[in-house]
Amino acid sequence: MICIPVIVIVIKFLNFRKINSFNCEKTGHLSQHTMIHTNRAILSFIEDTLTEAEKKDRVFLQSYPAGTRLLTQGQRNKYVLVQKTGLSKCYITEDNGKDFIIQFLGEGELLGELELIQQSSNLTTVTALTPVTAWCITTDYFTYLISHNMVLNRLLMESLANRLAQTSARASYQQVYPAEYTMLKLLSVLARQQTAFSKKDLADYLGVSVRSFNRTLKQLREKSIIHPDSFDLYLDRASFERLIQTYGEQ
Repeated sequence: MICIPVIVIVIKFLNFRKINSFNCEKTGHLSQHTMIHTNRAILSFIEDTLTEAEKKDRVFLQSYPAGTRLLTQGQRNKYVLVQKTGLSKCYITEDNGKDFIIQFLGEGELLGELELIQQSSNLTTVTALTPVTAWCITTDYFTYLISHNMVLNRLLMESLANRLAQTSARASYQQVYPAEYTMLKLLSVLARQQTAFSKKDLADYLGVSVRSFNRTLKQLREKSIIHPDSFDLYLDRASFERLIQTYGEQ
């Protein structure tokens, strides 16, 4: 087994203030969403719509240290979770032991609702990347809510539809565009996030090995697109847009 050190990286653009105002819709699917998914409407419903009497013994706040599994693939849940604070990753572990990150989850994201609807064990694992607090809702009460509360039912349908759209968009660009294109798109999104991720998590998010991730990174550095000692992009706004357009036409 080859041990891969975890390298936490933060990516930013040179001339960041200019790049940050990109028209994301012009530069492909990845830029049309933030890497960290949030759902403040559902969080607001739990915190502001439900009364204390309704929450009693059925909805409570729980804290999880970084590294804790909030859900485990193949297991069943006693609760549906609504993430209040912190950052987590949602991923599938394949039979060969490799992980594929589906989403990074932030404020308001639901965990375990799909499995409850399907009456199945967890399709994915969700692990806290930072300390996380989450509202835990008993499965019986969540089932009652989505059956009797049309507001939550609508919010749930919107959440599932958004996830499907995002997953479809990611699958398309990862299949259609070359590795250098997807790497640049990822770095551009990360520059706006201003969030630290491990190199392995970024590779798992792109569905490639760390070795392949490093190879593509090296190619971009050799072309003087990325700083040799960091992940800063040697580009201004206009140059970045031209480069992305060139890759998109290949």
